[in-house]
Amino acid sequence: MPPRGCPPTRAGGDPARVSRPSRRSHAGARVRKRPQGLVALLLCLLSGCDLAPAYRKPATPDIPASFKETGPWTPARPMDAGQRAWWSVMGDAGLNGLEDRVAQGSPQLAAAVARYDQARALVRRARAEFFPEIDATASVQRERTLFTRGGTYFNYREYAAGGVVSWEPDIWGRIRNLVAAARADAQASAADLAAVRLSLEAELGDDYFQLRGLDARISLLRQTVTAYAAALDLTTKRFTGGAASELDVGRAQTQLAATQSLLDQQVGDRAVTEHAIAVLIGAQPSGFSIAPVDDLAAPPVIPVTTPSRLLERRPDVAAAERHMAAANARIGVARAAFFPNITLGATGGSDTMTSALFSAGTGVWALGPAMATLAVFDGGRRFADLAQVHAEYAEAAAQYRQVALDAFREVEDRLALLNHLADASARQGEAVSAAARTNRLATIQYREGAVDYLQVVIAQTAELQAREDMITINTRRLVTGIDLVRAMGGGWKDHA
Repeated sequence: MPPRGCPPTRAGGDPARVSRPSRRSHAGARVRKRPQGLVALLLCLLSGCDLAPAYRKPATPDIPASFKETGPWTPARPMDAGQRAWWSVMGDAGLNGLEDRVAQGSPQLAAAVARYDQARALVRRARAEFFPEIDATASVQRERTLFTRGGTYFNYREYAAGGVVSWEPDIWGRIRNLVAAARADAQASAADLAAVRLSLEAELGDDYFQLRGLDARISLLRQTVTAYAAALDLTTKRFTGGAASELDVGRAQTQLAATQSLLDQQVGDRAVTEHAIAVLIGAQPSGFSIAPVDDLAAPPVIPVTTPSRLLERRPDVAAAERHMAAANARIGVARAAFFPNITLGATGGSDTMTSALFSAGTGVWALGPAMATLAVFDGGRRFADLAQVHAEYAEAAAQYRQVALDAFREVEDRLALLNHLADASARQGEAVSAAARTNRLATIQYREGAVDYLQVVIAQTAELQAREDMITINTRRLVTGIDLVRAMGGGWKDHA
């Protein structure tokens, strides 16, 4: 009786005459089983496991239904525009033209774009570890060997060419987590790029309206210098006619000279601000100029998005969240260091003493074995690395919460300023009207001889100060409007 597992014999019991179909059928069954086992093993190696903690978006601070400082003149709804050119709400054609030049000419923005390109390249580099590495080798060497004891030498050349293939299966998810971390860093870099762009656009808006505020002051001071010069001329004539004292003339001269000095200072400040704008758009200050205007534009109504959408739109909040995701993935990389590192390899090529490479009989090859390395003792380095990435994740989480809180605070700050500056502007308008009326009355009374010139100087100074304060308040309103848009992340596109 044949042993268990052997094929059956024919009648007569001759074991040599084995039924060939049965033999092929049995061998075929074994052949069919082997590929299935290899495929299962390969799938197991390829699927691997992921040692990174399951990532969840961080908990955000309690989001209110609406901002506390929103006033009736700032409606809490997105603007029905949807474009990224958020500065168009300011209604200033000069600002629109300058903002369009920031993306093309700003060196700071170009540097941010380069940093983003670096981050994208690191993603491609990390992803390349998924694939085998193939290296080509080639060598030619000349050797001299003692052939006989009699001193006969044999000179020959040895030619070799081939390749080496090595591959690390991602069993423990180390490569996947490296790619995930690099991808999250690249996304954070994209958010940083958006933040730099928004910051430059807002800085340009700030400088532009500061410039327009200086234009309004310069226009006011020039008109004031003209009025003070006329007042000095009147006082001089009255002094010549004996109706005024030399003291009145001195006061008029002082008033005029001080105002001219203030005008020169404002002209200098305007030049410096204009140069700053030139640098922001990448232009040479010596060849750049902005035509002045006399009047300051009225502050527009700034539409305000809802608080629930603020964290979706702020690029710095997005960057902070992506840094958290990258730190979480690096935990998986640190954990994978506690498991064996397995590398599969193969070599092949041709080795001959003639120049006929890759001819019959010159081929050499080697397959495997797989190499596995595992650190047995490292003095606690891996545990320290794991503790470090856990601490980096905790730091990123804390920074995210801080950035989110700062985002809400900045919006509330700007809303409070806008609302209270609007009230201040209304009150200051009343002050300007009263000061102008007082100045007119003092001038009339001085011409009639009812008061001395000191009363005129006091009234003129009060009116000038009131008008300057009005310009300051309205400039602050425009600049704060720009800052509010920056605090909301720029634009008003509805993300619903």
